Amino acid sequence: MNSNRQTEHPELLITGRPFYGQHQARNLLRRSLASGRLAHAYLFRGPEGVGKQLFARGLAAAVNCREQLGLVACGVCLSCRKFAAESHPDFLLVSPEKEAIKIGQIRELIKKLSFAPYEAGTRVVLIEDVHAMRQEAANCLLKTLEEPRENNLLILTADSAVTVLQTIISRWQTIPFYALTPGETTAILKGLDGGMDEETALLLARLAEGSPGKALQFHKRELVTFWEDLSALLLVQHKDEAADVRKCLLMAEKMAALKEDLPYLFSLIRLWIRDGLFGLYGQEMGSEGLTTRKDWSYEQYFAKLQAVNQAEKELVRKCNRTLVCEVRLFRLKE
Repeated sequence: MNSNRQTEHPELLITGRPFYGQHQARNLLRRSLASGRLAHAYLFRGPEGVGKQLFARGLAAAVNCREQLGLVACGVCLSCRKFAAESHPDFLLVSPEKEAIKIGQIRELIKKLSFAPYEAGTRVVLIEDVHAMRQEAANCLLKTLEEPRENNLLILTADSAVTVLQTIISRWQTIPFYALTPGETTAILKGLDGGMDEETALLLARLAEGSPGKALQFHKRELVTFWEDLSALLLVQHKDEAADVRKCLLMAEKMAALKEDLPYLFSLIRLWIRDGLFGLYGQEMGSEGLTTRKDWSYEQYFAKLQAVNQAEKELVRKCNRTLVCEVRLFRLKE
């Protein structure tokens, strides 16, 4: 299968914004729209940051587009302009409040659903991160599905890595979403407002493992800049051992200060180690900004990989972050 499919000419879903990947979801919903058999409730489920919510908003715009272009919203008609401005009266959004979707939110939603759409042919409801929905809220929502109201389309999004209530999965038609290819992720990052240089985009695409949303978070947190400082320390062997120890201790403090972002840095270290292993067997994988040591053996690389894995386990157990970083950083320098 061609990994670069749709990269050059992505389908436009709303207001001219390119949407990459998710060809299975697009094909399924395109056929449903063409046959007039759109379900009244869908569950978009897949990895974090791969476009589930953007696709849902695009589908909402396409369903109510005055031009009726199928899965494409024209972006020009009055309905599309309202969707673009996030002011359409027949698009309802429910998001977690303090990491949970509560029964009060669902009751308020059901009250609104009891009325006909204001102006659109179909009212669209997007419930984000349904895996955060409490049991009592889910039960309340499921009663609505037993007697679905006409002219309403409900879309739920959920992270595939998190457990979703079985009662929700059984009542909604699940549309799977998948990680994007490196080429698709890079294209998205380079096409952002203000742009992103290709080297940074390629590195972030690899680090985020097909999730543009994660890549953007890494970029905002300046994780790549931090990595450049860390890799410089790991790659250079100083003659002054005392100075080297001081630099490691200082870097360990900076690593610990990353707090919830620290696991992302360890993911990048793992990617760096993997590139080094590939390099041992003549496969150059470090062309996207990950320079590796040429003098480490397979055993040394494997030991460093184990050190990263152990650090992650210790972080899960809530061990002292600074101590974990110090011990594992010295292991990586060996």
